[in-house]
Parts: sequence; structure tokens; C-alpha cells
Amino acid sequence: MTKVKLSNRFDLNELAGAFGDLGTLIPFVAAYISVVGMDAGGILLAFGSALVMIGWSYRTPFPVQPMKAIGAAAITQSSQFAAITSSTVIGAGVVTGLIWLVLGATGFARRLAHWIPGPALLGVVMGLGFSFMLEGIRLMSHSPWIGAALLALTLALLARSRFPAMVALLAVGAVIAMIEQPTLAGELAAIRASPRLPSFAWPTLTWNDLWIGAIFLALPQLPLTFGNALISITDENNRLFPDRPVTEARVAFSTGLMNLWSSTMGGIPMCHGAGGMAGHVQFGARTGGASIMLGSLLLAAGLFLADSVTVLFRLFPPAVLGVILFLAGVQLALSGKETGPDKVGRFLVLATAAFAIWNVGIAVVFGVLAYHASRRGWLKMGSE
Repeated sequence: MTKVKLSNRFDLNELAGAFGDLGTLIPFVAAYISVVGMDAGGILLAFGSALVMIGWSYRTPFPVQPMKAIGAAAITQSSQFAAITSSTVIGAGVVTGLIWLVLGATGFARRLAHWIPGPALLGVVMGLGFSFMLEGIRLMSHSPWIGAALLALTLALLARSRFPAMVALLAVGAVIAMIEQPTLAGELAAIRASPRLPSFAWPTLTWNDLWIGAIFLALPQLPLTFGNALISITDENNRLFPDRPVTEARVAFSTGLMNLWSSTMGGIPMCHGAGGMAGHVQFGARTGGASIMLGSLLLAAGLFLADSVTVLFRLFPPAVLGVILFLAGVQLALSGKETGPDKVGRFLVLATAAFAIWNVGIAVVFGVLAYHASRRGWLKMGSE
């Protein structure tokens, strides 16, 4: 019997699901542009092209996200630490790309992933879900009544599977943004297409950019990427879409390739965060068509509207981004609902989840050590 290769879909549900990861994309990209001074065109073109290729290759709503530890460090330290510049961020992308290409090509990523026991993996995924939910609540708290109303509206629409809730959420959010920012309509009307391509970034890099980018940005990101954007996303994809499985080596390899590609045009380091897929799926995406459509929109914005992207982003108020993040977190945390039949197993999952809210890398280490301690009888939680 010949196995039919599932095709990507390009319908309204896929388009709605495509926007399910805006809660992480917009804040990081906006901060990179305004705080670090990076080129919007290069960032958007890198994201757009990566999403198109990933959607075409994986055929699932596989996410492409900013690397969060690198982003947080670059954004918060660029004003305090003169060495953190747009060039060091690009240098971090080069180093990150090379590291993950090596991990994928040698098979070491797969071997490392197979050392992670089930309870530890479950806890990491659950903790990531809680992190998204907490960040979503923080964003909604900027306008608590609006956030609560948007969350209630979205939950009601999600219960009606025929109507894409994301379309309504974005439309209502745009109206709220116009009301809260009276000058926004005029600024949007003044936008004009200005086609341009980013410049090739590698010739401007120095050895110091690569060194600073590696030490202060790329290396601290590795544990988070390993836990969230390698182990968790592989497990999540294969659980949700068993007919379109991926391997750790393949994910590591695509992470390396898209970071090298992004760095050539002055883009930012990117990964495949598990929360991104949860967001896409929560709002209706089921194939790579969602990634391709979102990528095409970002490509168009990068090519023609790069100078106006900060104005366009203002159409998405914090309350809307908070709802998206919160529901993506719910989707992700629900995948960790089976905590095991015994008290030690439940402790391993829940304790690892708690550590994952703080630091995914430390959560992975804790989960592995606690699991093997329990197997040897060194960890006991008393009677049921």
C-alpha cells in the first residue's frame, strides 16, 4: 500500500493559526529594532524565508521563533554593555548556526535527547506552558478589563470550531489599538511601500563580534534551545502529527541552517520553540501551510514595508498578544496532563515543570538527576 504524502493546506483556518505565535514574535522583533538598532528588513526577510522553507519541508505548523535568552540579553544589556551591538547579535547567530549544524550532522543532538527520561520531558513541556500563560497574564494586565473580555471572546469562539477565533481577535484588537492611539490611523494611512534588500552582513563582522556574541549570547542560549527547541518541539510534533514525524537530528540541522542564513542578511538568532507550535495549533493550523502563509506575509513586509514595521506592530495591543500567549501556554501545558500513577512520578513532572518556569536548562538537568535518583531508590515521597 502506497502511503499518501499529506499536502499543505492554504485555507482560512491555516491563516488564522499562522498568527498563533505573534505573542513572542512581535515583542522581540520590535525590541531588536528599537533598542538594539537592528535592520527590520533583514529580520523580517530572514523570518519569512525560514518559515516558508520550514513549512514546505516539515508539512506541519512548525514554528520559527526568536531565541529568547539571546533576545533578552541583547535587549536588556545593549544600553548597559557597549559591546552588545547589532553586530554581536549577528555574530551570535553565526556561532549558534555552526553549533547546531555540528550537533545535527554528528548525531550528538539525537543521543543527548534520548538521555532525557519521559517525566523530565513532560515537566519541561508543562513548565514552558506555564511560562507562556504567566507572560500572557502579564501582558493582559496592562489593560485587565480589555484582556479579560478578549480572553472570554476568544474562548467562546474557539468553542465554535467553524469560526476562526484568531481573525476576530486580531480585528477587535486593531479597533482597540485605533481607539487607544488616536494618531495611529493617520500614521497607517501615510505608509508607502519602499522596496529594498538588506545588505550582506558577514563582511562587517569582526573576530570580537563573534567572540562576544558566542560568550555572552550564544552559549547561554544552548540549554534553553536544547530543552525547548529540540527535545520539546520534536516530542510535540510527533505527538500531534505522528504521520509527519521529525527527528532531533533534523531539527538541529534546520536550526543551524536558518541561523546561518539569518546572519547573512543581518537577522536575529532563531529557533523552533515548542510554544510556537502550540499557538499555531490552538488557533487552527494543522499543516505547513500556516508557516508558509505567515512567512510570505513577513517576506512582503521585509521587502516593501521594512521602514514602517514598528507602526504596523502597534495594531497588536499587549492585551491581544497576552491572550495569544496565554492560550498557547494552555495548549502546551495540556500535553503534560499525564503525570504518572505514583507520587514520585508526579513529583518529578511537577518539580521539573517548576524549574522550567525559571530556567529550561536547569529543569532538564534536575529532571534527569531526579529520575535516576528515584530509579535507584534514593528519592522517595512516602506512601500514597
